[in-house]
Amino acid sequence: MEKDVYKTIHQPSEEVLFKDKGSKFFGYAFPVKTEEEVKLHIEDLKTKHHQARHWCYAWQLGKNYEHYRANDDGEPGNSAGMPIYGQLQSFEVTNILVVVVRYFGGTKLGVGGLINAYKTTAQMALENSNILTKTIDVEYEISFDYPNMNKVMRVIKEKGLHVKNQILELDCKIYLLIREKEAEAIFKKFDSIYGIKIKEVE
Repeated sequence: MEKDVYKTIHQPSEEVLFKDKGSKFFGYAFPVKTEEEVKLHIEDLKTKHHQARHWCYAWQLGKNYEHYRANDDGEPGNSAGMPIYGQLQSFEVTNILVVVVRYFGGTKLGVGGLINAYKTTAQMALENSNILTKTIDVEYEISFDYPNMNKVMRVIKEKGLHVKNQILELDCKIYLLIREKEAEAIFKKFDSIYGIKIKEVE
């Protein structure tokens, strides 16, 4: 996969249901940006499914897929959270939480059965999500005075740049979102034009 793109979802998935030997597994995928949001979704599902036995989940955060966690919530070690996390990896998604809620049906599934059930439910939840590919962007602020407007606009047009916001007065500011891999070249281009200041917006 290209380094400056990532895949994620914008809306929660529809609820999915997988059944095995009387146990029911409900699957959900949520877009999340922080661990706080993860906690809120899990608390909501615990309220919604207060009769359930297990609320197992995995999440991955960060545009470079740098943070993740898997939780078995009382199921045998690595039989629930890791199979869910495995699906996050195989769909190559981030900023996403997948939760599988289990109602026990009276018959034990064994570790193999559990791994299969959690993996399948997570896969169904992700297949039921609208997965989008997004670019990792750097935001720049370009400041210049009004007479330099044409020079700036020419570069923007020439390079087909995405303007996020602009304040065009006596002192002008334009905010650009640039794909990470193109950012350095664009920075140098503007930086080399007399009378124009460019800086990265944190």
